[in-house]
Amino acid sequence: MLNRTDLRTSVPTDAELRATLPRAVVDVDAALHQVRPVVDAVRERGVEAVLEYAERFDKVRPESVRVPAVELEKALGELDAGVRSALEESIARARVVHADQRREDVTTTVADGGTVTERWVPVRRVGLYAPGGLAVYPSSVVMNVVPAQAAGVASLVVCSPPQAEFGGLPHPVILAAAALLDVDEVWAVGGAQAVALLAYGGTDTDGAELAAVDMVTGPGNIYLTAAKRMLRGLIGIDSEAGPTEIAILADETADPVHVAADLISQAEHDPMAASVLVTDSEALADAVDAELVRRVAGTKHTERVAQALRGKQSGTVLVASVADGLRVVDAYAAEHLEIQTADAREVAAKVRNAGAIFVGPYAPVSLGDYCAGSNHVLPTGGYARHSAGLSVQTFLRGIHVVDYSEPALREVAAQVVALADAEDLPAHGEAVMARFPGGIAQ
Repeated sequence: MLNRTDLRTSVPTDAELRATLPRAVVDVDAALHQVRPVVDAVRERGVEAVLEYAERFDKVRPESVRVPAVELEKALGELDAGVRSALEESIARARVVHADQRREDVTTTVADGGTVTERWVPVRRVGLYAPGGLAVYPSSVVMNVVPAQAAGVASLVVCSPPQAEFGGLPHPVILAAAALLDVDEVWAVGGAQAVALLAYGGTDTDGAELAAVDMVTGPGNIYLTAAKRMLRGLIGIDSEAGPTEIAILADETADPVHVAADLISQAEHDPMAASVLVTDSEALADAVDAELVRRVAGTKHTERVAQALRGKQSGTVLVASVADGLRVVDAYAAEHLEIQTADAREVAAKVRNAGAIFVGPYAPVSLGDYCAGSNHVLPTGGYARHSAGLSVQTFLRGIHVVDYSEPALREVAAQVVALADAEDLPAHGEAVMARFPGGIAQ
């Protein structure tokens, strides 16, 4: 069922691998011209433009942007008990993991009387986006809010698209998740207009301020991603998220049922989702294909899954050995990487590039999506070669605090002057020497 790429007799370079491997093609630049008028309209006309776009794109015009507190309480009160319990468990596990990511300030003594302290300061106000397209993602609320709270972010707003089915409010499970996390500010706005409103702020229909944020995080469609790219600088962003992707590095010991089920689990997100199997076992590849045919026919979102698995972004890559497979998955740099080999822990320890690594037959990506305690907002499109997933560090800034005494500055003054003169910036040196009108000799 999956397209195949056979690398068993070739030794491609890393650059050739990146060009050869299956990958979704997402042209964010092409979406910029469609997003620019939306961003400009929100900048110029604020909430009125936001509500017009909601009516156009979401087929509903909310009464206001900010969701009333009573609606959050109502959504939580009406939440299915099983879903509530699952969300509470997800939150608890995520809090445990993310609490250990908080960094401590560190002071280094460079010289007697001279110190540099790295002080970790949280972003002041953050907008967290929870998608609401083909599926509803309360788990994304958890994954965005928990690290921001652990970092000490003082002001949070969750944005999610208004739903015609729910009278212009975001999906009630999104509202309930926000309530469980003690987030009391939720905006019913989606897509590019959400990013623009978060960046510029505005005035709600009742005259209340919708305060601008300093950073926007969370996944979304190509239009939201284009808006994040356009407004980056005015706001900070986590990453430019593309379609979700899973790569599985497996050998002959892997269970084809597990492999097929995991490939399907990501394919059901989106027709552009990428599901890639990398294996040194042609027999496993054949067995996985047979299992995919059987399981795709019986899954709920059959058409969506089949389209994703048939797409050029998905496929099986045959390699001569697990070692060669490691080169392939490092070049691919998957958002989610599963290791299903005989010595999974040892193989996983050799991986350099992945958003998150899932080790062995009992750590499927679905576990990470909900209840592993890890974060599921991860780099896509090969960005894992240079970027990390969402974490407490995303919301922290390291500020260097330089504290030198007069003797400590005097000790290094000549070196500062020498380097300033070497760069032809004499005023830099003069700024130091102005503090020692009698010279720096002891």
